[in-house]
Amino acid sequence: MITLDGVSKRYPNGTFALRDVDLHIASGDFVFLVGSSGAGKSTLTRLLIREEVASTGKVTVDGEDVGRMSRGRIPRLRRKVGVVFQDFKLLPRKTVAENVAFALIVTGHEGRLVREETERALSLVGLTARRDHFPSQLSGGEQQRVGIAFASIGPPTLLVADEPTGQLDHSTVDSVLAGFVAMAEAGVAVVAATHDPVVARRAHQVVHMRDGVIEGRSIGSGGRV
Repeated sequence: MITLDGVSKRYPNGTFALRDVDLHIASGDFVFLVGSSGAGKSTLTRLLIREEVASTGKVTVDGEDVGRMSRGRIPRLRRKVGVVFQDFKLLPRKTVAENVAFALIVTGHEGRLVREETERALSLVGLTARRDHFPSQLSGGEQQRVGIAFASIGPPTLLVADEPTGQLDHSTVDSVLAGFVAMAEAGVAVVAATHDPVVARRAHQVVHMRDGVIEGRSIGSGGRV
């Protein structure tokens, strides 16, 4: 699903965010990038969704060379990628189901497709029973899981999340990570970034980064590399 071959990212001021990174992630893998601020985690995730372009090396997502992709093909790439933001904002006057369905409705879909995709996404993150609740009635973890459900509409082939648990307390982190596990079990490649090594251990594979370099890899509780 994802391959980085000799990828480096150097900004105009001469700073290297990534140096000669090699990485392979298959469909159904749940991978956490872990490291302190400045390790290169966020830059790597931005390369995957073509918000940044590598200075050298090759980034391949679902068989396509992202760096050589024409501007006109970028929207096609992003339709295959779900993105979970740390500060995902739900529409306060819409229910959980309406928030999740919004992505389909604004792109012109309607009727049965919207209903089926919405129910599939809610079931995936365990929120079917909360479908008619409003954001103010949800916990922080539940709200973030709605964000995961929103990102899973499609469904995507890749889910990218940058510090998705950074603003949550420990009691809600488990529910968010459960949503990522469910996505991976459904065959989606999940790539998330965190500074917290304890959170990272919940993935199949943990990629340890420092100063733009992959220092090593370890097996998470998911037990795959």
